[in-house]
Amino acid sequence: MIATSLLEASNAQLKFYPKNTVIFNEKEQPLLYYQIKTGSVKMFNLTEDGKEFVQGFFKDNNSFAEPPLFGDFKYPASAQTTTDSYIYTLAKSDFLELLTAHPEEHLKLTQILCRRMIYKAKIMKEVSVYPPEHRILTLLNHFKTTDNKQNTLYEVKLTRQQISELTGMRVETVIRAIKKLERSNKLTIIERKVYL
Repeated sequence: MIATSLLEASNAQLKFYPKNTVIFNEKEQPLLYYQIKTGSVKMFNLTEDGKEFVQGFFKDNNSFAEPPLFGDFKYPASAQTTTDSYIYTLAKSDFLELLTAHPEEHLKLTQILCRRMIYKAKIMKEVSVYPPEHRILTLLNHFKTTDNKQNTLYEVKLTRQQISELTGMRVETVIRAIKKLERSNKLTIIERKVYL
């Protein structure tokens, strides 16, 4: 993401957010750029029945919630830490000045946003059309490709709960589907960890 030295030169603040801290809520006006130094964050929506639908998980060196800054619209989802996290925050005006002064950083950010859009398009299709096993494989293959591990045994870093939240399925459905995928040799489980 954006180099730490550039963030600090642009007046970014490094803030500590304890685990389970809500960073912002859906429908709030965006005022800051966020980039994780260490930790993890989930962006999610609450359904009418109170269930979370996770839009994405972000970890060390990831930024999140940039589109509302560019589009000047309210946050479409809430963000919450899932571990103790240190996160750089940068005022919107300083963020836009940084990108104007450093077009190479703007291009990198644009490429990342495009990859996220492709992921969302794939997942929305999968969630609405295909059976659980297919949805899970698509999700896991996406992360395997994103992590550049196509030709190796890939350890899935998501819990069954996180897979459930990302696909909109119940945890029990995810567990059954993973066992079915293991029986059909489409993935492997070693010491409770999923490998692809």
